[in-house]
Amino acid sequence: MCGITGIFHRGKKLLPAELIVRSLDQMRERGNGLGSGYCGYGIYPEFRDDWAFHIFYTDNNARAGGVDYLKKHFLIKHAEPVPVRPVKTVTNRPIIWRYFLQLKDEVRQEFYDLSEHDIITNCVMEINSTISGAYVVSSGKNMGIFKGVGFPLDIAEFYRLDEYRGYLWIAHNRFPTNTPGWWGGAHPFGLLNFGLVHNGEISSYGINKRYLESFGYSLTLQTDSEAILYLFDLLSRRHQLGLELASRILTAPHYLVIEQSPPRWKKLLTAIRLTYGSALINGPSALIIATADEMIGLTDRIKLRPLVAASDGQMAYLASEESGITAIAKKPKKIYRLDAGIPMIFN
Repeated sequence: MCGITGIFHRGKKLLPAELIVRSLDQMRERGNGLGSGYCGYGIYPEFRDDWAFHIFYTDNNARAGGVDYLKKHFLIKHAEPVPVRPVKTVTNRPIIWRYFLQLKDEVRQEFYDLSEHDIITNCVMEINSTISGAYVVSSGKNMGIFKGVGFPLDIAEFYRLDEYRGYLWIAHNRFPTNTPGWWGGAHPFGLLNFGLVHNGEISSYGINKRYLESFGYSLTLQTDSEAILYLFDLLSRRHQLGLELASRILTAPHYLVIEQSPPRWKKLLTAIRLTYGSALINGPSALIIATADEMIGLTDRIKLRPLVAASDGQMAYLASEESGITAIAKKPKKIYRLDAGIPMIFN
């Protein structure tokens, strides 16, 4: 189940959020009301150079702890509750705030051996794991994640998405199976400028989780999809392999396929399996990963979850169903059927 979709104007023209909402609602039956969400890029041009943190708090004590932590590490340029509308079907909501931040010079100097991205990542992990009731939902620049428990139209109405415009949007309609339906576990998941939506389940979660923890990641959101997001960060950013090679690592082929590959590919694919075996994700999956400049679609090695792509001039589309694309692009010039385990990259 689960419905995922993404739209991307590669010239970075701002698009109304209504497009991604309509695409996701076309796949409403793929969810059961226990989670929906949207991630938009280019939505905060007035704060484009600041880290934009969206944080869920379970109560005011958690909020006080979160604010104390942020004040210690950042200059808070602006802070406010995320604007919402009352929606009868959206209940048990957390306290939702957003902050536009700049890292303090003394923090940079204290952690001089780390990049700014590493420091921000460590801050996100520390807030999520040590401040009870506080969860950083997104932490990139000029982007934000809006998610919760509800159907796609209800969550869009709740967050007043009709007031936002962005050049890249990804979205998710959830049908949770092995993990709880709660606000922090709804998709998309975000870390730095990465945003991810995922349909499926990861049977390798235990191995992936232990592997990530050895690199300092804390998994606190009670879902296997969080692990995929952090694997992309580890491989593409920290190990500097890029998103395409990171995608190949996550869906590395079986050894039988490797043995039948041309010599050049056989050497590379063997090295991937030997070096990053613990990063391989097993189980039926389709996902969309986004950054400020790219949108990538990827399925598991035998394509047990659907994903369709299309392009039309500067516009690129990904969705679980073709109807999710044709609902907003009536006659796309080209429709792609993704090959199993091979990333479809729009940049």
